[in-house]
Amino acid sequence: MKFDLHVHSEHSKDSESRHEDILQNALKRCLDGFAICDHDTVEGGLACAKKALELGLEITVIPGVEVSSSKGHILVLGIKEDIEPRLSPEETIRRARKLGGTVIIPHPFKSSSHGIGSFEGLDTDAVEVFNSRCLFNGANRKALAEAERLGIPAVAGSDSHVPEMVGQAYTEIDASENTVEVVLRAIREGKVAPAGKSTPTPIILKQMYGSAKRKLKKKLFGMS
Repeated sequence: MKFDLHVHSEHSKDSESRHEDILQNALKRCLDGFAICDHDTVEGGLACAKKALELGLEITVIPGVEVSSSKGHILVLGIKEDIEPRLSPEETIRRARKLGGTVIIPHPFKSSSHGIGSFEGLDTDAVEVFNSRCLFNGANRKALAEAERLGIPAVAGSDSHVPEMVGQAYTEIDASENTVEVVLRAIREGKVAPAGKSTPTPIILKQMYGSAKRKLKKKLFGMS
């Protein structure tokens, strides 16, 4: 099965992707499912999963969150409660485990996206070794090398902030059923393989420009 394990919706401040548009593009890409991982909130994932059920779509939406730990971002899949941001990575993961979450380290060596850096010693289920929004592939290659060295399962995600990039990168998952519980178990068991393509450079540059513009506006005017 094909799952994009890193998608942002309109519940992230740096994304305007509506749930209906995400679902439509995921189906166009022939995905079996995807994970909504908005910044520091599970609201988007829960809302998108509900929307998929309401529309009767045969696609699995995994509620998740991209938590801002004190050293960088951490994906937690399959939880229904927020985790407080800016905790240490270790404490963030401990809280994720208490909530029954599956833990993935995203883009660890991509500093511009708050990558956590070295993940050795962290209690993680998988590492995102292919993030389609990496402008240069060095960060992905380093993540793959480290995951292989440490024997940690490797996954991929689009890190999409616009609907048309959903599924640009994805994870092939060997799961017996297309349900949240079974898919997450397969990830934890390492029955995964990264796949996909990089986001086109013009889209990455456009998003980088938008991000820089928002940060400047916030600094100058205190606006989000």
